Amino acid sequence: MYAHMEGVPARTAMGGLTWMMGVALLALAPVAAAADAGGSPDSILTVASAVPSTNPTAPTIEANVVLPGTVPASSSESAGLQYFRPRDFSGLNMFEAPKEDTGTFEGKKLFWGFGFAQQFQGLKHRNTADPKPVGTPAVNANQLIEIGNGFNNANANLYLDAQIAHGMRVALTAYLSSRHHTETWVKDGYLQIDASPVDIDALKAIMEHLTLRVGHFEVNYGDAHFRRSDNGNAFFNPFVGNLILDAFTTEIGAEAYARTGGFLAMAGVTGGEIRGQVQKPKERSASYLGKLGYDRQLTQAVRMRLTGSFYTNKQAVSSTLYTGSRAGSRYYSVLENVQSTESAQAWSGDVQPGFKNRVTAWVVNPFVKVRGLELFGNIEQAKGRTTGELTDRTWNQYAGEGLYRFFDEKLYVGGRYNVAEGALAGITGDVKVERMQGAGGWFVTPNVLAKIEIVRENYLRFPASDIRNGGRFDGFMIEGAVNF
Repeated sequence: MYAHMEGVPARTAMGGLTWMMGVALLALAPVAAAADAGGSPDSILTVASAVPSTNPTAPTIEANVVLPGTVPASSSESAGLQYFRPRDFSGLNMFEAPKEDTGTFEGKKLFWGFGFAQQFQGLKHRNTADPKPVGTPAVNANQLIEIGNGFNNANANLYLDAQIAHGMRVALTAYLSSRHHTETWVKDGYLQIDASPVDIDALKAIMEHLTLRVGHFEVNYGDAHFRRSDNGNAFFNPFVGNLILDAFTTEIGAEAYARTGGFLAMAGVTGGEIRGQVQKPKERSASYLGKLGYDRQLTQAVRMRLTGSFYTNKQAVSSTLYTGSRAGSRYYSVLENVQSTESAQAWSGDVQPGFKNRVTAWVVNPFVKVRGLELFGNIEQAKGRTTGELTDRTWNQYAGEGLYRFFDEKLYVGGRYNVAEGALAGITGDVKVERMQGAGGWFVTPNVLAKIEIVRENYLRFPASDIRNGGRFDGFMIEGAVNF
């Protein structure tokens, strides 16, 4: 739906960080949101923010209209944007955008939003791999690059949301600054329909339960992608790093959702790759995905959600289910060699299983919230292959996290254990990677988050010829995020 924009300078700068006593949290200055600009009711330019509306008659978006009381309301969103997950504090623990109508259509409006994130990294790494001389003069390709404490490149997202009709909106996300790309990228752009565009009673009744999403979008495989950091948007990830197998990609196609009484069903079909392509048609096939789930506030204090998802693509030139994040990893240069660069080796610390030409994956995600206590799990299996392989390889991933939010959920502490095990091309036998994370965070304002993470990652069963043999990195990460 939207073109890829080339050649735009991308390394944006962001406000400074303050940390003390070795483990203090960031303190970032709040960002003031712009007010509504003047205009006719049919054409209004607005900033999507968490600032209360000055219009006393404007509708208010609840903190979680699907499950009231899950997260305390931070404030009202700008009036006129419907069926939308807020990007500030009030969007916590929302997964799919809410189906309930949260406001009255007030004519066509354009909303601007931004997400900024900055990390300070304090990690060390080591390995026991055998020397591997390459090139002339010879360089040891298994020698780790020297790293120390310092700031990572700032991440920045730009959001454009347009309410173009009742129950019909267009969304666009652009990466202004990211680790992997030095130019601005449009991440996604799609049309979402939650109400009938024509005045027919039967269609209106159907659309009370149906949502359609069409365009180039983040595919809804699993629930972990709703709780991960997405480049400049780090608000909904209580930790700094994402999962080891980071299931995230954008593809062109359509998804249809049916929701009623807490039950969710989704079916989707896409072109199977991150870009639209018409060449090599015999080497490409569509991707099919689906999700079934139940999400309910059982009592005022207890919420339960359980979903299962699948994704399958039988043939592709470049499938990206586990390689689709253009932002890369938050852990810079860990377990990388002396010739590596931050951009080219952007996924350091993650495992990319190499399912480029074929992949079938499923995942089950349980989520339980009891007052301030949150438990989230990820049970996942993926099979696939890359060019030249005759049989599929298998990867299994398990992750469990526990979190406790207190002081009106403005503060939190938590931990996560994540392990991934499977076969890589060119390596005999399964390898294993395990990651342990502990974190704490503070929502300084509804739009400003500061967090700290202690992390350790171990690499097991890699051959001596691989740089990850005996590999380990550990230390701390500090991150500040601004979302509005």
